[in-house]
Amino acid sequence: MRILWLMLVGAALTAQQRGDYPAHWWTPVPAESAASWEILPQAARQGEVILSKRNELGILSNFAATPFVYRGKRYASVEGFWQMMLYPEDARDPRAGQGIVWPHTREQVAAMTAFEAKDAGTAAEENMRKLGVGWVSFEGKRFPYRENKRGEHYRLIVEAMRAKLEQNPAVRRILLATGELKLLADHVEEQDAPAEWRYYRIWMELRAELRGKR
Repeated sequence: MRILWLMLVGAALTAQQRGDYPAHWWTPVPAESAASWEILPQAARQGEVILSKRNELGILSNFAATPFVYRGKRYASVEGFWQMMLYPEDARDPRAGQGIVWPHTREQVAAMTAFEAKDAGTAAEENMRKLGVGWVSFEGKRFPYRENKRGEHYRLIVEAMRAKLEQNPAVRRILLATGELKLLADHVEEQDAPAEWRYYRIWMELRAELRGKR
């Protein structure tokens, strides 16, 4: 066990030589302390970094409490914005009624962060399955929730992430601090997930935009 730990520490030391980046971004974490969904910092290869919630890179997660205003409404996190779209907009919404109980209102979900927002979305997806609904909505417009192409849902998520970036200076600072590193998720991903699920790729595109403006 001691030898294994020394090997992990050695990997972290190697990480310090990858560029002018904080070494703790690659500090090894004992595997037994990992959550079931988690990819640990030491899983990154040379030129890569995991957007781990264990350090400041977690601010780039959709879960992070990084409030922003989009189209006149305030959202506590990108996750809250995302999961909010699964909920009925009003009493006329086909998702409302029909004997289905929604555990939160749309406005309540918009004010959520992290796993609270994620859990609200999980409950909403179960209701959508019961109703046979495969779409979500924003400002009265319906569109597919999962598409192979970069559709309306993708566009809205990118806009929300851009608003988060523009309205939270720490997000901009940390994103730029990642330099040329390839960004990777800190969680196990679904196979064939839509493009908007791959938030780390969106961040790399936004980072390139930022660097082009400097």
